[in-house]
Amino acid sequence: MFYIRLQVVCDTEFSEILMAEIAEAGFDTFLETEKGFEAYAENEKFDASAVHHIQEKYKHISPLSFSQDRIQKQNWNEEWEKNVEPIFVEDKILVRAAFHKIEKKFPYEIIITPKMSFGTGHHQTTQLMLKSQLSVDHKNKNVMDAGCGTAILSIMAIKLNAKFVDAFDIDEWSVTNGNENAQINKCENIRIRQGKISELPFETDFDLILANINKNILLQEMEQYASYLKSGGCLLLSGFYENDIADLKNKAEKYQMSEIGRNSYESWACLTLQKK
Repeated sequence: MFYIRLQVVCDTEFSEILMAEIAEAGFDTFLETEKGFEAYAENEKFDASAVHHIQEKYKHISPLSFSQDRIQKQNWNEEWEKNVEPIFVEDKILVRAAFHKIEKKFPYEIIITPKMSFGTGHHQTTQLMLKSQLSVDHKNKNVMDAGCGTAILSIMAIKLNAKFVDAFDIDEWSVTNGNENAQINKCENIRIRQGKISELPFETDFDLILANINKNILLQEMEQYASYLKSGGCLLLSGFYENDIADLKNKAEKYQMSEIGRNSYESWACLTLQKK
């Protein structure tokens, strides 16, 4: 089997946003490189015009270049394992692969095998979300994980004693991988489905909603987050820069949600909002 490979050269700070945009164009596998990342699509199941539009949209970024070729399928997990390192958050959370041997004990330990899904804990926004979760009461709460990727935030929620996590992602691999990671971490009461918040049925409102996506999607879905969030409930958002905070807060305030906390790391930001 052959794959179309899109090689993207960019600064690290733009990688996750570009990955999210390119995923919408039909690419479902991503590998970080020293100069940016590579994206893969099976055969030619991708939208070439959408890729061109993304390149034009971000052409002001320097450095930025796209190049495309065709390669045979390979073991991406093996490639990932060559360079992956464990992650430590606030000296309370350890995120590691199954093959890492860490002697020090942490209050919370998460084992992630990413396969083709987003969310290994290595990106600033994932670490910001994990850190923010430590400050929010999860005990006996119903939690939504929007755009769950590897389900790392869902797993963290269960480890913080959440009652139930309803997770979803547009990527089929995320559903498979998220369930595998939940099983590896012995986390029950996580449901993972494929789809968007606008497409899926939900049986209950939520005490807490987690959304680490990107600014544009967060703005588009803000009304839906508010509609599923209980009064007094919290919404944790990341996937955007510090200079985007005002736009997100203004949108949230239209739906009776206001800021009660924030964190930042290398220009990336995370907001904790509460519904009035």
